[in-house]
Amino acid sequence: MKDLDPAAATGRIRWTADEARKVMDLPFMELLYLAQSVHRQNFDPNRIQLSRLLSIKTGGCPEDCSYCSQSARHGSGLSASKLLEVERVIAEAKKAREAGATRYCMGAAWRSPKERDMDAVVAMVQGVKALGMETCMTLGMLDAGQARRLKDAGLDYYNHNVDTSESHYANVVTTRSYAERLDTLAVVQGSGIKVCSGGILGLGEGQQDRVEMLVTLANLPEPPDSVPVNMLIAIPGTPLEGAAPVDPIDFVRTIALARIMMPQSHVRLSAGRTGMSDEMQALCFFAGANSIFMGETLLTAANPAEDRDMQLLARLGVQPMAAWEHAPQAPAEDAPAGPRPAARKDMPVPILR
Repeated sequence: MKDLDPAAATGRIRWTADEARKVMDLPFMELLYLAQSVHRQNFDPNRIQLSRLLSIKTGGCPEDCSYCSQSARHGSGLSASKLLEVERVIAEAKKAREAGATRYCMGAAWRSPKERDMDAVVAMVQGVKALGMETCMTLGMLDAGQARRLKDAGLDYYNHNVDTSESHYANVVTTRSYAERLDTLAVVQGSGIKVCSGGILGLGEGQQDRVEMLVTLANLPEPPDSVPVNMLIAIPGTPLEGAAPVDPIDFVRTIALARIMMPQSHVRLSAGRTGMSDEMQALCFFAGANSIFMGETLLTAANPAEDRDMQLLARLGVQPMAAWEHAPQAPAEDAPAGPRPAARKDMPVPILR
């Protein structure tokens, strides 16, 4: 591909699907070289962010997301629970901090939070924030008033995944529109809370759907601070229990494209790591993933044990990030395009022709 280099990639403001697809289809080694080069211009390649995710309200969700065990419409056998007590959430956050996590994410199986639950949710944010941890929540759709309350409580990040491309979305979810997902992201960004938004691979989508999903995220008014890329865990009793597995090379390509298109975002290697070899995870880190979830459970799904994760990171010579360790600030919109501040300058800039 002619004259594509990390400076050009990081200087982009808007992507088209055609441009992104050309990058996705580069020879694999060139794609990874470009992604790693972009990564080094924005992050230390030997540091990774550690997060912990806790389900604060499990099951009974009225949505019909075809991948989710928590939907009340599916036969996964998961029972609905009540919202956890604030004290228990804070106690679990303390344990996560002691284990090395710097960001604490709390998720509730709601279409949107009810006002009667907002006082408890606010108290959770305040309690976790007081521990010196970065705070994140995923509660479904938000209105502007709820977002302001969470912002005032000290919430740093709000997760709301777009899941897949807009054209494939109706094959996955019918109880909420793609536009509604984007509306929630706009509400979150408008409140001053950072956005965490990504998707899931393995929902029956094609490579073009993955490209279009990343174009949607990269072309938000401001790209998400965190981009979780999940590999479907096919859960019995859900409509996607028999979904075909994702090709590992295609998965790594998607990680690389996310890094190139959103150079200053944390790209999180999220659900599905129990089905990945150490070598596949290492390739994802090389392609630009620099965040993972710790802990043996992600909401209701399995996750690698902490000791296995720490052993892998030690083998790779990768160290955990400190809390609030982020990429350099992006230049102003009216600033001339060009290279952004580099975290590392020990790697030559490639030009792929």
